[in-house]
Amino acid sequence: MKKLLIFLLVLAIILATPVVINILQNGIGGPDGRTMDEILGKSSASAKVEDINALSKADIMQLFHAASAPRFSVMNGEFEARLLDKGVLAKASSIFTHNLMGPGHWEGKAFTPATKTEGWGYNLFSSSKGGENALARLVRMDTHVGPSVFDDKDSFHLTYAPHNHGMLNTMQDEIRQINPRLFLGYGYMDWSGGKRNPAPFVLIGPPTPWVGTDGDN
Repeated sequence: MKKLLIFLLVLAIILATPVVINILQNGIGGPDGRTMDEILGKSSASAKVEDINALSKADIMQLFHAASAPRFSVMNGEFEARLLDKGVLAKASSIFTHNLMGPGHWEGKAFTPATKTEGWGYNLFSSSKGGENALARLVRMDTHVGPSVFDDKDSFHLTYAPHNHGMLNTMQDEIRQINPRLFLGYGYMDWSGGKRNPAPFVLIGPPTPWVGTDGDN
């Protein structure tokens, strides 16, 4: 019994170590006061995905702090999405997102306002069926603008609990705007460390028209 307990303790430490490192890679101390232009080393108005991906994981978090929530009406339509390959758990995040979150490779997110302050959306996944590419529109979420869990500013929030069970039930995303065609987001789930261990991603516009989930088509 003693050997089993020691083994389980060692295993827990081994599994927890990458999570702790990943959390520390976000940086410590909250917003450092820099502007988006200062963090990017260029005008945020002309920033592209490559400019964000060139930053350290800690600077990407600072960029999120420096950015502001988009106007609710801006988040309307289907946006291309990409994970940012940052941190020791980037590979694990990629495996989950592209293999376990939905029925294929994660390609984007879509949103539509239901009122002036609340709406809903879904995720887009690509897969190959019978030699042909197929696009699925699934994994719904509710949306609103409200206070962030990361700082004292607002974010565009995506809440999955009302429409999903299992691993996706506690998933939350927050999104802020870098420029009219580029948005920075963080996603997190309770079972993987919650808000202390978020994974960064970007949304790319301009959006294409809203289609609706597969069940509504």
